Amino acid sequence: MIPYSLLDLAPVCEGSDTTRAFVHMRDLAQHAERWGYTRYWLAEHHNMPGIASAATAVLIGHVAGATSTIRVGSGGIMLPNHSPLQVAEQFGTLVSLYPGRIDLGLGRAPGTDQPTARALRRYFDSAEQFPQDVQELLRYFEPVQEGQAVRAVPGAGLDVPVWLLGSSLFGAQLSAALGLPYAFASHFAPDAMDQALLVYHRDFRPSKRLAKPHAMLALNVVAAETDEEARYLFTTQQQAFVNLRRGRAGLVPPPIDDIEAFWQPHEKAGVEQALACAVVGSRDTVRKGIAAFIERHRPDELMLTANVFDHAKRLRSFEIAADVMRS
Repeated sequence: MIPYSLLDLAPVCEGSDTTRAFVHMRDLAQHAERWGYTRYWLAEHHNMPGIASAATAVLIGHVAGATSTIRVGSGGIMLPNHSPLQVAEQFGTLVSLYPGRIDLGLGRAPGTDQPTARALRRYFDSAEQFPQDVQELLRYFEPVQEGQAVRAVPGAGLDVPVWLLGSSLFGAQLSAALGLPYAFASHFAPDAMDQALLVYHRDFRPSKRLAKPHAMLALNVVAAETDEEARYLFTTQQQAFVNLRRGRAGLVPPPIDDIEAFWQPHEKAGVEQALACAVVGSRDTVRKGIAAFIERHRPDELMLTANVFDHAKRLRSFEIAADVMRS
């Protein structure tokens, strides 16, 4: 069995609000801990009504405070939106509060649309500075050197595990060069997955943080009592992807009976390509699908995610997935 973890976006469903989303987030994290999930990661997004995880570090602290053993982290913090010093201070604080339980995953995408990116960024071309920003951030976690003018308090000298995230070869190359663990966003951008893994393993340079390559892949998993029910629940995520491409990002929609009547052929093709790394079905279907995915791609860890409208159904989906992973 390889470690399995859970990626959450604190979804806000139609007919609900952010307060309810955070209640569900905490409840899901507590269940995930009991079901054996290794990590519970939250992803930074902005200006998206259906995603409430914008203040990612704040929510990580909330989840860590409501659990006791599961690792809690970011999948990820979009570093171009922040100064490296501030991120070091935030995660130094989290590690001080919850020693041995905090992960810092870093991405270079804005996590939003272009107007919001302009509103967020310290300077608009900051994504080009991502490699330098990562290295600056890593230095803040080193022990303070004599004469060091700027230090992270807290942060300096603390063990803060840092991951790089990516959906292209860029992240794989940088992770390999810096000797960091790598998480690939195969749950929404799978096209470059195989080549990125090849580059990461081929070019990896051992570091004091990591002796050998360690890669995690993300996988959409929607599980239910029957294949038919799971496919019905999956229409929530399919609709959300279409709505985003139509420029109508809104609250998370309820599932529908006929997804074919909802999308156009070109929209269907685009969504199926984006969600190609998805396992949807009953326990047996999910078991076979996850096993095939692991056999083909050989990840060191698996990060599961699911955008299911009904909270109880979402809990059940992750419970079935955990049972499958343990078996």
